Amino acid sequence: MSGSGGSGAKSAVEWLVSVAPDPQACRWDWERNPLGVTLLPAGRRWDVLILPGGLGHATLDVLTRCVDHPGPVLADFGDQRMGFFVPAGTVSRWLGTGVRGAGSGTWIVVPYPGRAAGGVRWLVPPDGSGTLTDPALLELAMHEAAAGLARDARDGE
Repeated sequence: MSGSGGSGAKSAVEWLVSVAPDPQACRWDWERNPLGVTLLPAGRRWDVLILPGGLGHATLDVLTRCVDHPGPVLADFGDQRMGFFVPAGTVSRWLGTGVRGAGSGTWIVVPYPGRAAGGVRWLVPPDGSGTLTDPALLELAMHEAAAGLARDARDGE
């Protein structure tokens, strides 16, 4: 399969379902699921670091100022939580507080790329290339975002 000619959503689908125990069945179910979501196992090609929504949005703002193409980012119901896709194995080494992780042995709800889904949406959709967010860069962006949120809260009093 060449890198040109295919749609970004199609290559993103292929990349995502490649972690499923049965990619063909997963793709078939996903494309027909009325909610437009599927469960995929974390810890194979990627882990997901889950931040509270306020910190997550501020972190994504910082991250997009630092890199042209961060890894995929999900948001859940009402943007209460955001999930940043990072390299597999990151969750087992992560020491940050207030951050949950989905790594090996866990599953996450993933919307079909390029479609609106019930309650879960891509803020940064996967591009099919396998791009992930560097955990060290994510940590730095989180620190800068948290400092900015603290400054805003202090100035707002």
